[in-house]
Amino acid sequence: MTLQAPSVEYAQLAPMLIVFGVAVAGVLAEAFLPRGRRFGTQLVLSLGGLTAALIAVIAVGRGLHGGLGDATVSGAVAVDAPALFLQGTILLIAILGVLLIAERRLPDPESEETAGGLDAFTPQAAAVAGSVAEKLATRAGIVQTEVFPLTMFAVGGLLLFPASNDLLTMFIALEVLSLPLYLMCGLARHRRLLSQEAALKYFLLGAFSSAFFLYGVALLYGATGTFSLTGIGTALSENDHSTLALFGVALVTVGVLFKVGAVPFHSWIPDVYQGAPTPITGFMAAATKVAAFGAMLRIFYVAVPEMRGEWRPVLWAIAILTMVVGTVTAIRQTDVKRMLAYSAVAHAGFLLTGVIALTDSGVSGTLFYLFAYGFSTLGAFAVVSLVRDRTGAEETDMARWAGLGRRSPVVGAVFSLFLLAFAGIPLTSGFVSKFAVFKAAGEGGAIPLVIVGVLASAAAAYFYVRVIVLMFFTDPPADGPTVIRPSWTSTATVTLTAAITLALGALPQPLLDLANSSVLFVR
Repeated sequence: MTLQAPSVEYAQLAPMLIVFGVAVAGVLAEAFLPRGRRFGTQLVLSLGGLTAALIAVIAVGRGLHGGLGDATVSGAVAVDAPALFLQGTILLIAILGVLLIAERRLPDPESEETAGGLDAFTPQAAAVAGSVAEKLATRAGIVQTEVFPLTMFAVGGLLLFPASNDLLTMFIALEVLSLPLYLMCGLARHRRLLSQEAALKYFLLGAFSSAFFLYGVALLYGATGTFSLTGIGTALSENDHSTLALFGVALVTVGVLFKVGAVPFHSWIPDVYQGAPTPITGFMAAATKVAAFGAMLRIFYVAVPEMRGEWRPVLWAIAILTMVVGTVTAIRQTDVKRMLAYSAVAHAGFLLTGVIALTDSGVSGTLFYLFAYGFSTLGAFAVVSLVRDRTGAEETDMARWAGLGRRSPVVGAVFSLFLLAFAGIPLTSGFVSKFAVFKAAGEGGAIPLVIVGVLASAAAAYFYVRVIVLMFFTDPPADGPTVIRPSWTSTATVTLTAAITLALGALPQPLLDLANSSVLFVR
């Protein structure tokens, strides 16, 4: 018997190949370049590679045949409109995420940037920060440049995850995107033990979720005889749904729900979001949710739509539980990053309402929500990374943010914009996003789910507005935190994410039209 190698359409895989190629080049740069040249080289490589990959996504999208797309590498990778929409979203988020990560240079106490950036630093605090920075710089170099190739490997896995058209490829993509993130979560310079604890928790719980996913893949293969999502869908439509298939779907769903942070698989979210370096948290919170929900859409809409009678009631319960638990728990938080973490949990519940709709409008609403939420989340964490205490460490204690909007009106206004978007206030992207998924869920017969979602959104507005009141209408403490003067990289990230949040609230129709035209999966 002669084995035939699968045909590989390299042009259709160009976005992922470019990103992985840049990641390998980044590793070589770390190995052979002098320490002083690594930062600039890695930044140019990363931004150039991501931009080239984004151009490749646009080029591949224009070449789709009638918008239907195709499956390449013997059907293992889908190149269709939903996959390209999600890949474009991930790449845009990754470009801004890399810009934010590039801000993580160690401060030089004698540089003009630091001298002008730490507005209210006392000479004693500046001396302490400078001494610590000097010691760290001597030991570790000017920047942790290994984060750039790690980010590129993670982006490659994120691109492959929602485009995977068989479960084995999806598992490989899951591991490729997860392993770099485990490492990146432990790279914080301040609160190092907390960061390493977060990385360990993420790794251990992520390993368990991957085991569930892989076991589910094995059971589905045993029930249908194929790893292909299209083949699984065909087999389930032609035969009765066996217990083996039911358990397989349940375990695969557990693995994906862990990545999106849905209750009761959300326990890693607050600890990891709080302990990881804030730029990493922002990138991870935005991009991982986009990729994971993309994979979930493909599983439920391509592989197991015939089993909707079994999985929809379970997802109903999980969506309601996620919205309620995320909202109620966020109200009690006193740390800004943990508040945003539980907010992310609640938003996972809102997104699930779009998935549950099982209609074209559910797909388009979910795609729009993922795009809008990704940029608002990245922008919010970018602002958090700029607020520092008098030693230069990030200040995330919510009580210490009192009066921050008075001392730094621009930062307070931008952060308020992101919070209002999360709350779903009109003229922000969050309002249009929630309206889109709730409308789709209502059309799909999930009216009770919509009611719970609206009530949860109303309750969530309380803890968002509470932070705004704290920043603008509360007297600041005498030794409150300061806002550092960001470099051009962070400035670009905050500016662009804020502009996108406003633009999608005021003029959402172009993106809605693009999402509406990106609902056809390869089957």
